[in-house]
Amino acid sequence: MISQRPVFVTEPHLPPLQEFIPYLEKIWASKRLTNGGPFHEQLENELAAYLGVRHLSLFANGTLALVTALQALRIGGEVITTPYTFAATAHSLLWNNIKPVFVDIDPDTCNLDPERIEEAITPATTAILPVHCYGLPCDVDRIQQIADVYGLKVIYDAAHAFGVKKDGASILNHGDLAVLSFHATKVLNTFEGGAIVCPDAKIKQRIDYLKNFGFANEVTVVAPGINGKMNEVCAAMGLLQLKHIDRALEIRTAIHRRYQEAFKDIPTLRMQQVPANLEWNHAYCPLFVHPDHPVGRDELYALLKSHQIHARRYFYPLVSSFPMYRGLASAAAEHLPNAHALAERVICLPIYPTLQTEDQERLIGIILQTAR
Repeated sequence: MISQRPVFVTEPHLPPLQEFIPYLEKIWASKRLTNGGPFHEQLENELAAYLGVRHLSLFANGTLALVTALQALRIGGEVITTPYTFAATAHSLLWNNIKPVFVDIDPDTCNLDPERIEEAITPATTAILPVHCYGLPCDVDRIQQIADVYGLKVIYDAAHAFGVKKDGASILNHGDLAVLSFHATKVLNTFEGGAIVCPDAKIKQRIDYLKNFGFANEVTVVAPGINGKMNEVCAAMGLLQLKHIDRALEIRTAIHRRYQEAFKDIPTLRMQQVPANLEWNHAYCPLFVHPDHPVGRDELYALLKSHQIHARRYFYPLVSSFPMYRGLASAAAEHLPNAHALAERVICLPIYPTLQTEDQERLIGIILQTAR
């Protein structure tokens, strides 16, 4: 009999507990818990090397990293961003007293549509904040061209994009800054955590000041900083996770391919196409349910839930529909037709390294039944 245990959209990837204990013993012996301890410094170096980036500054979480990235580049006025994202993207703008300007997305990639970006630029625009949605890269070349023409900064919300490479190079090197999340649900987690990828040592120094209350040394405060530091326990988890990340990515790839094979011949169910030149991390598994499918998206969501399978509608509702953004002209539904259409169709399926094959097959069977 097939188990009916609950299956969630994701599950934290945890290495063997016995492998973590030696790290904790070192922390207990050193009594260094935070403020740039040895594991923190080691993780910054090892992550930069693994990801193929020049500099990286660790944070307690990805939202603090976003807030600080905007501070680091002294962004103000208006910033163009996507409505099809997690709340933290737009909230980081409000926390910096910046006006979000939402523009529509490309219906195939779910990323910001560069043509809509250019239409939305005003004299108050200072930056673009795109999201590499589901880890699939934005049109980084076109976005950079627009930014160069109009003198704008580009900060990528790369929360989904750990380890993603295009043409063999990290997509995290695009833009002025890129922000990662190491939340428990992400491809690599540090329990909670995040990072800003920096192009040079000078901007990293400013970011490091900002995440530590603005202190440059024991008595000198050079900026109105915040407490965004990652502690030693989280950094130790990150170091251990790095040892297992390649195997975790292999398993994610296999799970995703199993979904693709199962649904490839159903015209009313669509999965995203992954370009051949992309090394993707399979961070998410979005399935788009066409209106002609015999069962609607919300009905399918409820059906799976009745079988103890807890998929998620990432991203529904749109951020632009939240109460604090409804008054913005750019948040009006008529300006965001693609984003609204996809938000009504998407359902993200469970994908994580410990997902059991029989549970995935059970899920696939339920969805296939709806197509008959």
